[in-house]
Amino acid sequence: YRHYPIQDYPYNIPLIVSDEGYGKNEYIETSRSLVVVTAPGPGSGKMATCLSQLYHEQKRGVAAGYAKFETFPIWNLPLKHPVNLAYEAATADLPTIGNYVGAINNFVKLQDEYNCIYSIADLHCLTVKQDPQKLRKATLELMALYLACGIDPEKCIMFIQSHVPEHAELTWILNTVTYPGELNRMTQFKDKSRSHVDNVNMGLMDYPVLMASDILLYNTAVVPVGADQKQHIELTRDIAIRFNSRYGETFTVPEGVFPKYGAKIMSLADSTKKMSKSDDNVNAYISLYDDTDTIIRKFKKAVTDSDNKIVFDVENKGGISNLLTIYSVFSGISIEEACKLFDGKGYGEFKLKVGEAVAEGLKPISEKREKLMADKQYLNDIIIKGGENARRLAYKMLRKVYKKVGLYRPEV
Repeated sequence: YRHYPIQDYPYNIPLIVSDEGYGKNEYIETSRSLVVVTAPGPGSGKMATCLSQLYHEQKRGVAAGYAKFETFPIWNLPLKHPVNLAYEAATADLPTIGNYVGAINNFVKLQDEYNCIYSIADLHCLTVKQDPQKLRKATLELMALYLACGIDPEKCIMFIQSHVPEHAELTWILNTVTYPGELNRMTQFKDKSRSHVDNVNMGLMDYPVLMASDILLYNTAVVPVGADQKQHIELTRDIAIRFNSRYGETFTVPEGVFPKYGAKIMSLADSTKKMSKSDDNVNAYISLYDDTDTIIRKFKKAVTDSDNKIVFDVENKGGISNLLTIYSVFSGISIEEACKLFDGKGYGEFKLKVGEAVAEGLKPISEKREKLMADKQYLNDIIIKGGENARRLAYKMLRKVYKKVGLYRPEV
């Protein structure tokens, strides 16, 4: 038997526990402080074994009586830890439907089930050259966009990264347990170094450590991200484990959660590349600020193939698979159902329907965003309140970290 505190439980690894009397256990229940494993027992009930509290009463950890149990998918685990997102979005460029599908759409779903903390990562944006006036405007627009998409500031904490200086302070501490080789291997660092050869700065290399601070400051247990951020989440876990090993248990080791479909929306012009707001080809991406005519025009120009069969096959039919993923997200039907719906249809009709579904899905978001942008005081009130709430949590963690590493702080 093995007991995992909730913050260390490896959700991605199935927990199979056996005992001589009852065979393989079939259910797992998690709570804040213990893991309960239940197994089929004799009679009409289920016999439960509690691997924490009851272990001290019965050293063998065997049958401990009847217990109520439930099973939870990863998205629905009743955790009391916050979910935080480190998201490079507040740039002068426009967010795309890739950002919406891979991140924002999931945030809305999660805020009802978790203690969510969402940040607009404006500090990250400084790793590439920015127009200061455009950056300030983009930051406010992104806040309005989040709210228009359904983020509720009464259900979660929503703030701007630079308004909480503890992010930058913790980054310096984490740099002392991060190695240059780890940062040099980051795929995004390599990609951005090639695309910004005139500005390969240390901030660009240190980006993942700041992202780790964004996550670890809030005892984050689960991080919902797109597939392109997987490498950064793995580094964050390594940093947390290394710090905990050196200084004692301090940080929760987070888990990355990746949507099955739509975690990575590809370019409409080249299905081997991720859809990006920085693409030189404006027809390669759909901005969340594009109007209906622009959206449909771009989808009509989407690159596909000469096969004329609408099936989901990422390896051989990347363009069509990408369009099916997008249609599934914005229409609300599964990819399998979409394939049946368009079976025998031509590519022209298919691309038109995808464009219409996206335009229809973005229309209410666009209308609400414009309304919010007209009320700047309301947005500022949310920003100030969110920053204050985030700072209270961040300050508490940073003081703990400073004490662990030996930095002196007078008692107040």
